Amino acid sequence: MPAIPADRTIGIVGAGAMGAGIAQVAATAGHRVRLYDVREGAVETAIENLGRTLETLVAKGKMGADKAELVKGRLEPAESPGDFDVCALVVEAIVEDVEAKRKLFAELEGIVADDCILATNTSSLSISAIARGLARPGRVAGFHFFNPAPVMALVEIVSGLTTDANAAETLFDTAAAWGKAPVHAASTPGFVVNRCARPFYAEALRLLTERATDAATIDAVMRDCGGFRMGPCELMDMIGHDVNFAVTRSVYEAYFNDPRYLPSVLQAEMVAAGRLGRKSGRGFFGYGKEADKPWPATEPVGTRPNQVVVEGDLDFLETMVARAQAAEIPVHRRPAGPRGPTLLVDGVALRLTDGRTATVRARETGEPSLVLHDLALDYAECTRIAIAVADLATGQASAVATGFFQACSIAVSLIDDVPGLVVMRTLAMLVNEALEAVQQGVVSADGVDLAMTKGVNYPKGPFAWGREIGLPTVKAVLDNLHFHYGEDRYRASPRLTRLVARER
Repeated sequence: MPAIPADRTIGIVGAGAMGAGIAQVAATAGHRVRLYDVREGAVETAIENLGRTLETLVAKGKMGADKAELVKGRLEPAESPGDFDVCALVVEAIVEDVEAKRKLFAELEGIVADDCILATNTSSLSISAIARGLARPGRVAGFHFFNPAPVMALVEIVSGLTTDANAAETLFDTAAAWGKAPVHAASTPGFVVNRCARPFYAEALRLLTERATDAATIDAVMRDCGGFRMGPCELMDMIGHDVNFAVTRSVYEAYFNDPRYLPSVLQAEMVAAGRLGRKSGRGFFGYGKEADKPWPATEPVGTRPNQVVVEGDLDFLETMVARAQAAEIPVHRRPAGPRGPTLLVDGVALRLTDGRTATVRARETGEPSLVLHDLALDYAECTRIAIAVADLATGQASAVATGFFQACSIAVSLIDDVPGLVVMRTLAMLVNEALEAVQQGVVSADGVDLAMTKGVNYPKGPFAWGREIGLPTVKAVLDNLHFHYGEDRYRASPRLTRLVARER
């Protein structure tokens, strides 16, 4: 279906941050926009603020002055819902309450034309529930923008059980015409992003609960090793722990208490204490002029290695070997032994985590001096890595491993011997959740990768990253986590199990 023509009027109900942001996007795309809010003066304030926003864009050279005047001129207040009679699309961005949205759409049905689409910007409520009871439920669909709407590229086009395919396609094409990256999704708890992103927060909270390390270190490892723009702890602080916790609880309860989405007791305590993050001045970190800068745990200078022995083909870890050679560390090669590809640094075995603890692997392989390292987005570019040392190992093993990475210009964060370390366990869970969403028909494989890169700025989509490190590796990590914890939280998706079986 074609996009809604630019000469058609768009209606927005709700003049808060989201409603005003969507109004700016639509007006910038050429539409006349009618903005309505039940709160007295809210629309006038929103339009004034949008005018200042446009002036800022002009001052920064991101928009011409003439275009800014045109955009501002397309924004007009609606006196009542009756003013939406000429609209081709009405987007509601009101309170997150099913009954309130249903009541609004029931009123709009008696006002708008037959070809008008009624869209909701809900981030998690059922589209099917919102459309229930309407005379024409097929015209109702989700049109979920991310905050701030003018900046964030992703828009989730969400179809309920009764949503007409043509309505969803029109919204998809309209979002694309507005310069956004649209993704189709089925109406299920959390849609795509709010569901598939849960492990990003959940595994960090689990590591903190287990006292594996501190929040600043988790964030540093996820940024400097995993390649994420923000660590999970600082991102939760920015979102607000009350909001993040509420979304997690909503998804958990909507999936009938599936342990995969289990909320964190630690985060519940933070909400109870009022440590909500930036907006309260304190979350995992302090905010304000007097707040201390958080510093990750970083190992002191270790022992520079005399030589490195590479046993077998290290695959994508070969870039680490290249860094060692660039640091003028002698590198010797020999065939892989019975334990598989190994990096030996002065007799200390360095291996990529596979979801088992270093202590368990050391006992199984008979290598007391075993050090596990985390997964990196790019071993040629990473500037920090997490390591864990087997309980059987001497302090020298840690110093040798640390010295090796430091010689390669990589800072080292030593964490407790927890399974999967930081990046690997988080990524395995992200890939697994994405596979489960595709398995259930919520989104396509390409759609979930687009959603996670455009919606939450992940460095790679879960499918792309899973293919890169190998789905058998992902499943092995999950199986080992599942065995270690004995919890269904870490169960492998049936789709992952099937895809791995195909590769064998």
